[in-house]
Amino acid sequence: MVSHSYKRITTDSYVYVKQFLNDPAKQILGMNIIRDKRVEKLWLSQKKYVERVLVIEEQQILLKKVHTNKNVVDMLTKIFLREKLELCSNLAGMSSLAKLFASVLVNDYCFRRNTLNLYSIRQKELQWLPFNGLRDSFHPSLLFASIFLLVLLKFLLNGKSSKRKPNLPPSPPKLPIIGNLHQLGSMPHLSLQRLAQKFGPILYLQLGEVPTVVISSARMAKEVMKTHDLALSSRPQIFSAKHLFYDCTDIAFSPYGAYWRHIRKICILELLSAKRVQSFSFVRDEEVARLIRRIAESYPSTTNLSKMLGLYANDVLCRVAFGRDFSQGGEYDRHGFQKMLEEYQELLGGFSTGDFFPSMEFIHNITGMKSRLRHTFRRFDQFFDEVINEHLNPEIQKEERSKDLVDVLLEIQKSGSSEIPLTMDNVKAIILDMFAAGTDTTFITLDWGMTEFIMNPKVLERAQAEVRKVVGERRVVLESDLPQLDYMKAVIKEIFRLHPPAPVSVPRESMEDIITNGFDIPAKTRVFVNAWAIGRDPESWENPESFEPERFLDSPIDFKGQDFELIPFGAGRRICPAITFSTASVELALAQLLYSFDWELPPGTEAKDLDLTETFGITMHRIADLLVIAKPHFP
Repeated sequence: MVSHSYKRITTDSYVYVKQFLNDPAKQILGMNIIRDKRVEKLWLSQKKYVERVLVIEEQQILLKKVHTNKNVVDMLTKIFLREKLELCSNLAGMSSLAKLFASVLVNDYCFRRNTLNLYSIRQKELQWLPFNGLRDSFHPSLLFASIFLLVLLKFLLNGKSSKRKPNLPPSPPKLPIIGNLHQLGSMPHLSLQRLAQKFGPILYLQLGEVPTVVISSARMAKEVMKTHDLALSSRPQIFSAKHLFYDCTDIAFSPYGAYWRHIRKICILELLSAKRVQSFSFVRDEEVARLIRRIAESYPSTTNLSKMLGLYANDVLCRVAFGRDFSQGGEYDRHGFQKMLEEYQELLGGFSTGDFFPSMEFIHNITGMKSRLRHTFRRFDQFFDEVINEHLNPEIQKEERSKDLVDVLLEIQKSGSSEIPLTMDNVKAIILDMFAAGTDTTFITLDWGMTEFIMNPKVLERAQAEVRKVVGERRVVLESDLPQLDYMKAVIKEIFRLHPPAPVSVPRESMEDIITNGFDIPAKTRVFVNAWAIGRDPESWENPESFEPERFLDSPIDFKGQDFELIPFGAGRRICPAITFSTASVELALAQLLYSFDWELPPGTEAKDLDLTETFGITMHRIADLLVIAKPHFP
């Protein structure tokens, strides 16, 4: 390198810069030039090219604020003297001639080293690079060549960056800062349905800082959950889920990747396979019998059926997961499991500022949301520790109880045979997931089912006649009876259509840019599927607001993820793996309730008086309990 005096290098360089970079050139280049005659210093900055290279190479280089020339040069050296030299000429899809010209300069080590002196990097505030600190490594002719290349690159980059703007789906007008957040209301599934009726089945919303797409038709749901299923298989990091589910290491909220694929495989093959679900048939039989006894004991008084159904759903899942139930309280339930579940469901389904304004997560420290999440998490964690310690206690004979889901997970964890080792926290997260999906799904379906029966006496009469004909004088419904109950199965499908337990799906997140139905969905966009709106879409259903189970009697449509008109459990890679388990718990209980009792409302109450108001959350159930009189049926 040719050495120059300080005054000579700054003067000569300034002449070249001044002659070459007139105002239009500076505008094209995006470069700021400062001349300080008082201290004879020249500063140059060009950050956009550096950022572009880093984004393309996906390099995670920590950019820190720097104060000395040496630190600047060291950092820039790491960026520019890389192995992927060709990227500098490939950034904008150059023509072959321009690419050849650029590659000659870019691949020259000395040239690339000297281009370091043209750049500085900033993270928040632009940091300027003192020109005089690099006087020993610059030659004025190299400066001219360097700037010429930068102009060329910037021009080509601008050409690429000025490509057509994303063709986003239709969107309603938005407000500053909050975007479309105000349009969700207290019942988002209803608000989103109304917006879809106005703007179409694929809708773009800006929810605070989060770009969002909402799907409201079966055709578009198929695009999201089948055609582009892989690209849309990840999950955003929901604030409450991060604090409740051991940093989102469960099945429902874990982002797409090797870990999620591994635990999903465990759930499908080990925890929730058809064989495993069948092995718990004795639990369902015993808990259904206990449910019937509880209801029968209340006659002739009024029965709070909602409460009874909630106990049944929780007891089945607790026995399957832990080997015991908690509805009776007692010493083992000193943690207050039922209260914990209520708090957990409220927190998981509540509004979280951090989910729509990630940059403002700190506000949860002020509102108390974070402390509530931590408190609930600690209670669950202590409870799971006690359950796991009991299962690991060698003094407890395994013969005293059948193998439950905790046993299965601990065996997998202990054997180390899994592809990715499971930690105890992973085991806890998976078990907690079971309650997130299992208890609410069973309870909501049964509660709405009995409510619809009360409001539709002809449907109730037909369903009872079918069950009583199949079961006969045996009185006890067996799981082998269920395949013969076609009308009852149609009723369950109609319940799922009108009252999906999760009205709006847990959001997916796009891992890459995709195009669907002619619209662009950029990477990192959240995608919601409004299952509630799809179930009431007049393009898919006749009389969509009417409860008509007969529509399914001669229809092949099912709810297992292949028919996108009916997706209460989702579809694709993110479909709920507990479909078989939940369906078995619902079918047996509903059939026995139909067989064992004749149902009517308390005196002075009519079907039109029932309060059908729902509360919205990650799942949605009726606010008011269903109060009925259950008269035992004796064949």
